[in-house]
Amino acid sequence: QLQFMESGGGLVQPGGSLRLSCAASGFMANYGMSWYRQAPGKQRELVALISSGGTTNYAQSVKDRFTISRDNAKNTVYLNLNSLKPEDTALYFCNAALTTPFGAREYWGQGTQVTVSS
Repeated sequence: QLQFMESGGGLVQPGGSLRLSCAASGFMANYGMSWYRQAPGKQRELVALISSGGTTNYAQSVKDRFTISRDNAKNTVYLNLNSLKPEDTALYFCNAALTTPFGAREYWGQGTQVTVSS
C-alpha cells in the first residue's frame, strides 16, 4: 500500500510562487500522477496531471502558470505554482492512479494548504 505526503504549501502574496512536492513511500513510476485542489464550499477539481510517459495536461485556470513534473528515481511529483492569484487558495492534494484491465487503484495524500493573500 503506497502512501503519499505533500509538502511545500504556505502563505504567499499575489504574484508569488510556490513549489509543492508529493513524495511516495514506494515505486510509483507506472502511475499517472495528478494534483487536485479544493477550496471551502467548492468541489474538488483537477489542476494538472502527468502520465507515466511524461505527458501533461492542465486546467485552463492554471495553464501557463503551473507546471507539473515527476522524478521517478525519487518517487516524487512536483507542482510549480507561479503568478499566484487569490483564487488559487485551496487545499492541494496529490493523486496517484493505476488503471489495468482488471480494475483501477488510486491513492490520495492528506493535502497541503496554499493561501494567496496580501
